[in-house]
Amino acid sequence: MSLQYLADKGMEYAKRALACDRGGDYENAIKFYKLSIELFTKYLALYPESPLSDFYKELISKYRDRIKVLEDKLENSSKSTESTSTQDSDMPFEVLMPNRRPNKTFSDLVDLDEVKKALKRAVVYSVLNPSLYPLGWPRAILLFGPPGCGKTELALALSNEINATLIHVTPATIMSKWLGDAEKNVKRLFETARKISSSGTPVIIFIDEVDGLFQQYSTEVGGEKRVRNQFLIEMDGLSGKEHSNVHVFIIGATNKPWALDIGFIRRFEKRILVPAPSKDVRKRLFEYYVSKLSKTYNIRDINYDELAEKTEYYSSADIVAIVKEVQADVVEEISERKISPHERPITMSDFLRVIERHRPSIDYSHLEAYREWNKQYGTLE
Repeated sequence: MSLQYLADKGMEYAKRALACDRGGDYENAIKFYKLSIELFTKYLALYPESPLSDFYKELISKYRDRIKVLEDKLENSSKSTESTSTQDSDMPFEVLMPNRRPNKTFSDLVDLDEVKKALKRAVVYSVLNPSLYPLGWPRAILLFGPPGCGKTELALALSNEINATLIHVTPATIMSKWLGDAEKNVKRLFETARKISSSGTPVIIFIDEVDGLFQQYSTEVGGEKRVRNQFLIEMDGLSGKEHSNVHVFIIGATNKPWALDIGFIRRFEKRILVPAPSKDVRKRLFEYYVSKLSKTYNIRDINYDELAEKTEYYSSADIVAIVKEVQADVVEEISERKISPHERPITMSDFLRVIERHRPSIDYSHLEAYREWNKQYGTLE
């Protein structure tokens, strides 16, 4: 069972729970919430450093609270609990409040210094000193580049840098939850963001796989077209005079920027390439994650330059996966032989064996396409 399967299946059960919750079928809602929690918990146990770990932990907490409310409702059928149910179950998107844990910021990201600098210029400084921006600041930012290179982690870290509320949406959840009532709910998304921001809390609307929502279509069904048009209206509205002091930012992430509609490309004022890790960055990533292993294991004779050399076209996520796979191999051996971790050092050969069976996730042919698109549309300074 793959990690992605656990996450996708967990979201599927969450959608079923929300549908039952809205329809008043509280017994099945509780069942599906519990199944969703179980799958998200397994995912986090296997992948604790996932860039979406904060998001899934927040969902687990929220769904547990919801289960308690529904159980009380079934037991007491109280009017006050009914009111709470209506408010929670009608919410078509997940809102993650500030001060989440773990509270990772830019300093926790090993690489991507130029990208972090660009995000500080575009977002962080405008939140800290809005009076210095009489001409306004960027409202929409596109992060594009190969998969697994840190786009989601950057968005999460950025939200923590400015202590922002994070609203995480994907094309799949938008279209499945909002079909038939799409444009009204897009409007509600932005109204919620503006309302939170008007109280002094910055808001980041993070749209993952944004190309699935804003791609070019030769033919469109009516619902898709209305969603896109409503997004255009709302994005344009963020730059209007009445919202000039409101800190609502849209961060879009995509592995396929060339699929985006030109109208949306223009509205992302900053378009920032999140590149594949260079040899030096790959070396730093290995050093960083192996240092975490050194707290438990003896580390011997690791040639970090050679590891970096052998992992060309590997993403940052690939590097993390390699170190974790080494850890898993060693744990298996320790468990089978029933020995102490200090009796089984981690050596260079452990990494070479894993690299041999772990292929890179970055398609070399796409790298040139990213460079060309960046030349035409990129804005990284």
